[in-house]
Order: sequence, then structure tokens, then C-alpha cells
Amino acid sequence: MFRRISIILFLIVSINSLAQTNITEQLSIFLDCNVCDNQYIRQNLGNVQFVRDQFLGDVHVFIVTQRNGAGGRSYEADFIGKKDFEAINYKLLFSTDGNMTRDEVRQLVLQQLKLGLVRFWIAKGTTDQVTVNVPIPEEEKEEVKEDDPWNYWLFRVGANGFFNGQEQSSSSNINFNISARRVTEKNKFNLFMRYGENRSTFTFDGEDIVAFNNRKRLNINDVLSINDHWSYGFFGSIGTSTFSNFDLFWTFRPAIEYSFFDYAQSAKKQLTISYRNGIRYNDYIERTVFNETDEYLWEHGVQVGGRINQEWGSANAEISFNQFLQDTSLNSVNFFLGTSVRLFKGFNFNVSGSYSITRNQINIPGGDLTVEELLLQQQQLQSGFDYFVSAGFSYAFGSIYNTVVNPRFDF
Repeated sequence: MFRRISIILFLIVSINSLAQTNITEQLSIFLDCNVCDNQYIRQNLGNVQFVRDQFLGDVHVFIVTQRNGAGGRSYEADFIGKKDFEAINYKLLFSTDGNMTRDEVRQLVLQQLKLGLVRFWIAKGTTDQVTVNVPIPEEEKEEVKEDDPWNYWLFRVGANGFFNGQEQSSSSNINFNISARRVTEKNKFNLFMRYGENRSTFTFDGEDIVAFNNRKRLNINDVLSINDHWSYGFFGSIGTSTFSNFDLFWTFRPAIEYSFFDYAQSAKKQLTISYRNGIRYNDYIERTVFNETDEYLWEHGVQVGGRINQEWGSANAEISFNQFLQDTSLNSVNFFLGTSVRLFKGFNFNVSGSYSITRNQINIPGGDLTVEELLLQQQQLQSGFDYFVSAGFSYAFGSIYNTVVNPRFDF
């Protein structure tokens, strides 16, 4: 009996060892992409083994993206060799547009991944199952630049609604938005319009208590390039908001920005400082705590912001200061920090938070709030500060291979 058990254990260990050997013969990759369909890639990219940490793979595929003027994303994929492949390092650039479906996007990402891994498969010596298809050469033709009938313009229209209710309460939220955007190397123009409406109804002692807020806003921004480090722009807005006590408001603020790094490096690292100065007009629904029904204000602001996307993780931070020039005591200071850092194998630390000192709430209505207005948040409340903090960590250990995908009961 003991001998049979020993034989069975020996066979199990031998089979596991053989399976592990077969696994390690394949190219192991760590896919580091926050916007990719990782499940689809694992199901359709063969001849590789996916590992759960960048220090465990033969290749670290590090992908960062930025929104582009076509309504899609510009991808920068770094293929970073590890272990025996440290001499192989290069990147691929490709883009999507707003007309592409989610399936077309993930197919394109998969195609580029396959293309980028060819050199590693050759170095690994696992090209038996790899084929490369290229088009048959055609007769040489004079290159003709494709005409863009829209001249770089991208338009979007959107609407959504949310409705829920019980026997004694109901609520609805409706939003409409329209945008027009044109992005070139020299100019970035954006127009955005939004209408939103919130309505909540509560029945108490046979009476209906109704909370209603709506907001309308139009933003027009135009940013122009000066060189690789300098830009200037114009920022305007007009709108209304019952929550913020605005029967009407409009602003116009020119601005200038300096980038400490070349704008071309913004996908990986960016550090900028900007200054805005302009005029604001407020027409209030109710007289404010400063006894104003309408007023013109001059305001200016400075903002310093930066972000980093690297192999070890990502971080972004921002500090801004805004002030009304008629009364410099009316100002606000805002701090934001967000980071996700891979400290060591399998361990990730995440923290984000913001803190704002708000001494510029000139729009707060005078007088006392009713209990209903307070509980239903029909009006903005006066506050000297606001904040949020989020922190956490994750640690993974165990098998380094994670190729298997099981989508059952994912809904």
C-alpha cells in the first residue's frame, strides 16, 4: 500500500515538473496596460506565458496612452527585455479613433503586441508557431495624401437618464451634452455644452416634498502652440446653476503655460506651470452673504501639475491657487496627489487624495437654509475646506503564471 502511494506521488510530481518545464520554455511576458482588454489578449495571444509581476517575465510590455484629436487614443508600447533579453528594448506607436468599436480597438492592440514580440520569439527560439503575413508588393504609385473632409473636427452628442423610486419617494437624473473638438499640432479647440437636471420627490404625512436642481453650461477653450515648451490659450464659459445660486454667470480668462519637459514626452512624464487672469460676471438667484445680487470680478490663478508613467508605477500631483483681485482675502488653494507604486515583487501601494482651502465662496446665498434644503442638498453650503483620502495596498504571491482565463459568472 505504501509503495503504491509512493509511486502515485512520484508520478504527480513528475507530471507537474514536466508541465512547469513546458511552461518555462515559452516566452513569459508581463502586460502592463491599464486600458487594454487583458482578458481578450490572454485568450488570443499564444506562444507566451503571462506572469503577474514585471520582475518575473522575459519581457515587460509597458503601454501608456493619451487622448487624441480623433476621439481615440494614441498608444506608446515599450517592449522592455528582462533577464537574457536585456539587450532588446524598443517601442511601437499606434493610434485609434472615435469611430472604432471596442472590438476593433482590442484587435489592433493584439496585432501590435504580436508584432512587437517577434524579435523576442526569435531570440527565445520559439518561432515554430509564429507566422508573419505581409502584403504582396504592388506597382509603385505616387503617394497621395488622404483628404480629410472633416478637417480634423470631431463632434459628439450624448444623453443619459437615471430613474428610480419607491412607494413614497422617486428621483430622476437627466443629462444632455454636445461637444465639438479640433486638435492639430498647432491648435487645440474645444466646445462643450451640457444640460443636467435632478429631481427628487418624497411623500411625508400626505404631502410631497420636491427637490429640484438644474444646471446649464457652455465652455469654449482655444489653446495655441508657441514651441516645444510654451503654449497660450483662451478659456471662456457661460451658464446657470440653481445649486450654486447662479441665475447667470460667464467668465473669460487668457492663460499661458510652460512645460519643463518637451510636450512630446507627455505620455511618460509631464510637469507644467500655468497662469490665468480674467474677468467673471455673476448674477445670483438669491442675495449672497456679501449682500450682492450681481457683480463683476477679476480673478487670477496659478497651477503647477505633473504626472509620471514608468515601469514602477504612476504618480500625478497638482497644486493650484486662485484669487479675486478686488479682495485678495477671497482665495482658494487646492492640493491633489495620486500614485500607484510597485515597491517590490508582488507588492503595490496606492494612495490618492485632495485637500482644498475654500475662502472664495462668494456665491453662497444669505439667510438661513430650511431643513428640507439642507437634507436634500438643494443649495451649496458654506465650508472653509473639503477633502478626500484613499489609500491601500495589494500583495500577490503564488504561481507566477496567469494565462488561463475563465469568464464564467462574470456578470
